[in-house]
Amino acid sequence: MTPLHRRGFLSAGIALALRNAKLDEAVALIEKATASGEVRAAALHVQQGRSILARGFGQARGPEEVFLLASISKPMTAAGVMILVERRRLSLEDPVRRHLPEFAGGDRDLVILRHLLTHTSGLPDMLPENLALRKRFAPLSEFVARACRTPLLFKPGAQVRYQSMGILLAAEIAQRVAGMPFREFLRKELFSPLRMRRTSLGLGGRRISDTALCQVPDEPWGWNSPYWRDLGAPWGGVHGTAGDVARFLRYFARPTGRVLRPATVQSMVRKQTPGSKEAYGLGWRVTLGGFGRACSERTYGHSGSTGTMCWMDPVRDLSFVLLTTRPLAESAPGLLRPVSDLVSESA
Repeated sequence: MTPLHRRGFLSAGIALALRNAKLDEAVALIEKATASGEVRAAALHVQQGRSILARGFGQARGPEEVFLLASISKPMTAAGVMILVERRRLSLEDPVRRHLPEFAGGDRDLVILRHLLTHTSGLPDMLPENLALRKRFAPLSEFVARACRTPLLFKPGAQVRYQSMGILLAAEIAQRVAGMPFREFLRKELFSPLRMRRTSLGLGGRRISDTALCQVPDEPWGWNSPYWRDLGAPWGGVHGTAGDVARFLRYFARPTGRVLRPATVQSMVRKQTPGSKEAYGLGWRVTLGGFGRACSERTYGHSGSTGTMCWMDPVRDLSFVLLTTRPLAESAPGLLRPVSDLVSESA
């Protein structure tokens, strides 16, 4: 066993099921990308059972470096909403207009909470005026107001089309029903109980310099700006570590009941979009073949535009988290997907 694995995969003296050659190859890919400067910083967390490999790369200050998670925020937002569903303060069948009276008229009257969490609402991914709003530092409340007025792209339930604005409205509903800021609700009801101590919606009081900076142009409204980092966008504004993301992933494989009941958890990672190749649970992506090439059909996960990817294969008790600073469109082909494939083949 290599020194890397002696440090990363100690399991009470039990022989490891993980095939080290695959992990060595995965680590080598990340090392190459960070050594060349193609990726400035990365953090990897791989776990099978009690065996864990956690490591930081490049400019990361260790495996617990904080990254902007981007759309990995979506299943976290969905979990917050489902806490209120379990408490019977919400129902997945509630019309959105019941909780957001300003979201009414035409096909909007047909949109229910379930549609918001399964990418079937007809809302767009981003508002047509998204960039203009960001350039003038619009508050999140204005994004909500615009999302309530923006035209639907199709009749609710008729298609599956990725939509960040649906997640935004789901979070707004949860905020109004809970009677507290959604970021505070997530901290109290989700992050703290799951011991996700370095995770927050928004900056959580930390400085941007205490996080990994995204490899994007320096713009006052961009991913590294104080405005965007603390806007608290529920579709992509969570900050966290690879280890915390792994805790969240693994909770859905073996729920304790501490946050959500097992039946609720199972519904979130089960396909809720029948008849569509794009398979989503509640917040989670569950599309077969959407993760590592050796992952089982029960695998669930998500990726994020800032260059992040995570998944959990409960059949093999194998979880994978890779957080980077290079945008997904650039890092996925040569790094995120190849590393994900190798890790999926390591067990």
